[in-house]
Amino acid sequence: MKLTGKTVWITGASSGIGRALALHAARAGANLILSARNTAELKKLQQEAGLSDSNSLILPLDLKKYNQFSKPVGTALKKFCAVDILINNGGISQRSLAHETKIGVYEEIMAVNYFGNIALTLAVLPGMRARKSGVIATISSVAGKIGTPLRTGYSASKFATNGFYDALRAENYRENIQVTIVMPGFVKTNVSRNALTAEGKKKGTSDGAIEAGIPAEECARRAWAAILSGKNEFYIAGPRERFAVILSKFWPGLLARMIRKAKVT
Repeated sequence: MKLTGKTVWITGASSGIGRALALHAARAGANLILSARNTAELKKLQQEAGLSDSNSLILPLDLKKYNQFSKPVGTALKKFCAVDILINNGGISQRSLAHETKIGVYEEIMAVNYFGNIALTLAVLPGMRARKSGVIATISSVAGKIGTPLRTGYSASKFATNGFYDALRAENYRENIQVTIVMPGFVKTNVSRNALTAEGKKKGTSDGAIEAGIPAEECARRAWAAILSGKNEFYIAGPRERFAVILSKFWPGLLARMIRKAKVT
């Protein structure tokens, strides 16, 4: 698959992995729909990517307001007629112990990472089914396969998302719709700074593990390679995370003991 001339919708495009995904797609000649809450950063991205109003659309979107997606989806389809590739990248993480965390924090994480994610997919899916063509990709996480301390809500949202897209892929195989789950490990972004604490506030500082992670640009390059080659599932992780995934399949007891002692921040 080539990106040239394709219409690509990316959520969480204002920073981090989403921003890097958008820059890559722009260089490849795609039309872009850029969504996030921060309109100013989306405009900066549009300019940096060399995009114009003819081949891009800035479409502010708050994933927590997933019951209000009909209008932005209508705006996107009016501009470009169809969405060829949807990349659900927007999300929020967590840094708090379960017994200290308010239920409202879990509700917010699920609203953004799960309901907001799948609601946008459900909004564009009918058009893809009608055309019998389309790609839906979600940027999940290794934490969606392996639960780790301080991320109970985050891991739960990613586990749920993975299950949804595995099932969606099976349902739409005969409709020629590709569904790809991308699972990064530690990537150097603002994810830990923006992560929710037990009280629902932003953590405000970055984790050492995140600072030592792979660059967002490398993550985006590898994610696009997986999406364009039609992968069902793809890990983008360092040796430590890849080793943990192997242990989860073959030696889960050993992994459980290691996770109890692991430094995850």
